[in-house]
Amino acid sequence: MSTLPQRTLGSTGPTVSALGLGLMGMSDLYGPADEAESTATIHAALDAGVTLLDTGDFYGMGHNELLLRDALKGRSRDDAVISVKFGVLRGPDGSWNGVDTRPVAIRNSLAYTLRRLGTDHVDIYRPARLDPTVPVEETVGALADLVKEGWVRHIGLSEVGAETLRRAHAVHPISDLQIEYSLISRGIEADILPTARELGIGITAYGVLSRGLISGHWAPGQGERDFRGHLPRFTGENLERNLGLVEALRSVAEAKGATVAQVAIAWVLSRGEDVVPLVGARRRERLGESLGAVDLRLSQNELAAVEAAVPADAAAGTRYDAMQMSMLDSEK
Repeated sequence: MSTLPQRTLGSTGPTVSALGLGLMGMSDLYGPADEAESTATIHAALDAGVTLLDTGDFYGMGHNELLLRDALKGRSRDDAVISVKFGVLRGPDGSWNGVDTRPVAIRNSLAYTLRRLGTDHVDIYRPARLDPTVPVEETVGALADLVKEGWVRHIGLSEVGAETLRRAHAVHPISDLQIEYSLISRGIEADILPTARELGIGITAYGVLSRGLISGHWAPGQGERDFRGHLPRFTGENLERNLGLVEALRSVAEAKGATVAQVAIAWVLSRGEDVVPLVGARRRERLGESLGAVDLRLSQNELAAVEAAVPADAAAGTRYDAMQMSMLDSEK
């Protein structure tokens, strides 16, 4: 097994690889995935020294956890730091039916997750979204009980704002906040990131390639038949403008002898030792490209060139549609 540089998630969280692997696309939302290739990609990640594996119990309605269980067979449980999101309610038709983080629901969700993963503990357990009907103190208190009982090692949060982060952390230490952070999604820099740093909470950054939009590999028609076809950044004039930003970034990447994706990931890595990017590679080829970003060092001049190519707030369109944006505590 190779090793990657390590980073610690906050002052109380686990030490993980500087780059994590997000598994969602192997089961859901991005169109059909090849299960054998997905498994091979997880194996390649582990062999390269990736330790942080991120899943959710609602990704493919349990399929993603079962996929991860099978991929980890024959390996030491200690090879992986498993992060699981819970709380999202879905229907048999794949519909999205809100969030439930009542204490009794949390215990139920965890019971099923442990069985599907074939493990006796989850390393980081986090509600995927804030439940508007349950005070965050109640949710974190229930999670704290699971930590005391040994079923959960660390408590994380996802897509919450600075005030909620403070309230949650006052109940029990929060290891990390999982939130979208990329060259074209920099909203956390104003209040959320400074608050996390003040409290000693790490950041696991998802969407670092903005669901493939700033990967440098976007092709006409891509994403039209999956959930990206409903996102404002991927439609009409917004898409054209955003792909223009990618081409500006490509010029910087080519001057560096790197790919667009590698520079975009390296930029997130440069934000601080408390930030761990998650990449959503579904194939070994894309994983290998992403791993190349870990050793890519951007000088101050190169970072300035990157940010000149893709200025803050330059992206056209919001990251989700209006309904989904209204569910984000981080955007309020």
